[in-house]
Amino acid sequence: MNNYIIWTVSLLSIAGVIIRPFKLPEAVWAVGGALILMITGMVTTGQAIQGVAKGTDVYLFLAGMMLLSEAAREEKLFDWIAGHAVRSSQGSATRLFGLVYLSGIVVTALLSNDATAVVLTPAVIAATRAAGVKNNLPYLLICAFIANAASFLLPISNPANLVIYQDHLPSLGQWLAQFLIPSVIVIALTYLVLKFTQRNALKESFEPEVEQQPLSSTGKLALYSIIFTVVVMLVCSAYDIALGWPTFITGLLCTLLIGFMAKRSVIGAFKQVSWAVLILVAGLFVIVEALGQTGITQAIAARLSAAAHDHAHTTALVAGSGLAVICNLVNNLPAGLISGEIAQAATIPDLVRKAILIAIDLGPNLSVTGSLATILWLYVLRREGITVSSSYFLKIGVAVMLIPLIAVLLILPYL
Repeated sequence: MNNYIIWTVSLLSIAGVIIRPFKLPEAVWAVGGALILMITGMVTTGQAIQGVAKGTDVYLFLAGMMLLSEAAREEKLFDWIAGHAVRSSQGSATRLFGLVYLSGIVVTALLSNDATAVVLTPAVIAATRAAGVKNNLPYLLICAFIANAASFLLPISNPANLVIYQDHLPSLGQWLAQFLIPSVIVIALTYLVLKFTQRNALKESFEPEVEQQPLSSTGKLALYSIIFTVVVMLVCSAYDIALGWPTFITGLLCTLLIGFMAKRSVIGAFKQVSWAVLILVAGLFVIVEALGQTGITQAIAARLSAAAHDHAHTTALVAGSGLAVICNLVNNLPAGLISGEIAQAATIPDLVRKAILIAIDLGPNLSVTGSLATILWLYVLRREGITVSSSYFLKIGVAVMLIPLIAVLLILPYL
């Protein structure tokens, strides 16, 4: 009976996170589910604390990156980058598409996929409006799709990477050896497929000579701060040092320095950060801790170990494909948390572990509910009065997600 209660509360909480009944924040449903599990005795206080503590590295990483990204946004750094992309396009929609895509790769790889959704999207909206682009949807879709497609280029590109590997995150050298080629393949295929789906909209021309304000001294400081933070994270990754505290400390110090040099209070940057995301993640960690008590993670881990031992290639393909679809049913954050627990409990080859991570990162490109980054992207669009229906996104996502995913999973054993 306890298992049924845990599963019911957990599934309802995850559904609340995805559907957002009564338009309540996602964190309300995750924390609400965690509290119900504690009140009913399904999870003890000690177990809840243990579950929350498992996400410490993720909280710190997200907090540091969100602070730095918001400080850079306030200094118009991303608007400056988007403006340069429009000017460099010379009025060609196809060229602008490529430049925005390249910008998305860089922002995602170095600042995480959530940063692409939160800070690059409004910059692209502002730049395309200034250039008189009639249909800016192709460029906005880039911000959603590349946020997931490029999110395993580096360990720092997606908080889900930290969740899946937990305390066993590969060093930078090991990561690049495993994921660089698959990531390049996915990024290239996503570009080709997405561009093909938008081929008619990319026939228009526009005015490339938008007004370009020079980057301020504090804007340059924001750029240097990002570069410095990325270097710190890459060095930590290369030496197998947990990314949480270094990212948070560096991001916080850089934010304070930018605010001091700009003679501007950093309170604004702190207010704009989506702190509720950290509460959401904490609530989901408690739910995953409860699900672990049902024995589901151990049962799946055992079956996964047996299947991988006999048929590693087939297991990688089936597990990766199935998990990619599941991400869109329950969101990739709880799916990643559970997958991380299973991956740690199972005895599986690196091939299967790589397929799991790729599925968690790339799978959410199927639907608007697939990842937190896409949900944040929708929020930014709504704030700007732009609507993208879930059915339209799914229509595009079927090709944009499935073709790169199946291709990379098929060739993964040979990389």
